[in-house]
Amino acid sequence: MHGKGRRTLVLLAALGTLATLAATAQARVDARGATAASAYKVGVVYSRTGALAAYGAEYIEGLHLGLKYATHGTNKVNGHAIQLTTQDDATNPATAVSAAKDLIGQGYKVIMGSTSSASALQVAPLADQNHVLFISGPAASDAITGVNRYTFRSGRQSYQDVLAANSFLTGVGRKIVVFAQDYAFGQGNVAAVRAVLGGKGHSVSPILVPLTANDFTPFAQQANQAKPDLLFVAWAGTTTGAMWQALQQQGVFSSTTVTTGLAERATWQSYGPASASIKFLSHYVWDAPKNKVNNWLVAQMKQRSQRPDLFTPDGFNAGLMLVHALQKGGDDPDKMVSALEGWKFTGPKGSNFIRPQDHALIQPMFQVALVKQKNGKYTDKVLKTISPGNVQPPVTPFK
Repeated sequence: MHGKGRRTLVLLAALGTLATLAATAQARVDARGATAASAYKVGVVYSRTGALAAYGAEYIEGLHLGLKYATHGTNKVNGHAIQLTTQDDATNPATAVSAAKDLIGQGYKVIMGSTSSASALQVAPLADQNHVLFISGPAASDAITGVNRYTFRSGRQSYQDVLAANSFLTGVGRKIVVFAQDYAFGQGNVAAVRAVLGGKGHSVSPILVPLTANDFTPFAQQANQAKPDLLFVAWAGTTTGAMWQALQQQGVFSSTTVTTGLAERATWQSYGPASASIKFLSHYVWDAPKNKVNNWLVAQMKQRSQRPDLFTPDGFNAGLMLVHALQKGGDDPDKMVSALEGWKFTGPKGSNFIRPQDHALIQPMFQVALVKQKNGKYTDKVLKTISPGNVQPPVTPFK
């Protein structure tokens, strides 16, 4: 063969090789694109900043650990990756709505994460209108239960707090004052106390404090002057310490029995000398539940010199619920809803049941005391586990 012919063949072979390499590279690009396109896209709108940022941090950490547990570390369901897109609502309902609308507009079929009750109550109607699954987080308002068939919750609700507090009330008198913040969470607690304790013949009246308040002395004075037999405190956020200080300074603890939900560990030292006088109900403390899921969670966080906190289980439950919904329903929200309704599962707190009639999450609660250690710091002492059946809110059928 002449030199020119050989050069032509070599050139053709080289071009063929380049074409093959190009095709292979394109196939890899297409494969990556197809994998990304087939991922389950999940939007998480929660309080990364704002008044409830501490709760949001606990929730999101719990969510990642719950997904790790449920997927055995793969972060995949049915061969598809779970793609989380997080948005900060800054504890502002309007911001939460805007973020949820944006995610739904992009085709997201699952929205999760409301830390604030006010945000959850604004996002829930969007889920119903657009037929997307909404799994609310630490938001405790009772109004979230039964709001629509597309809305679930991964934490407890105010009615369960009140039923847990009711376990302390043997022999307590008839005048009850609810000391709470004037927004959805506090208002929900007032309604729950009226329903539970008012239904037992007690008189119930509220002292509602504006969220913008910084001086709590006038409100603490009102609580003292009311002379209640029981003061039920429902409070959340960064002003917790200042609120308790005001109640102490006004002598409330020496004149009445006080019950409240035990907040996150960072607040435990803020109760001061009144700690021994407060009857604490508890949504969760790390050493109360005895089950393999909680043991796994505690061990995982111990590796980072951490412990689960108040709302870590809410995020963890959300992860378990998401994986179960995707396993059974794929990316079809109606099938995901059906999969979650009536589901029984073990979360960090223990046995959970999603009531199909209204999506209430039936779960245990706890009685806890704060005790002073030799170093002067307060730590928890678990007194009692209240079984899920004893803290069931009434059924609220879908509207």
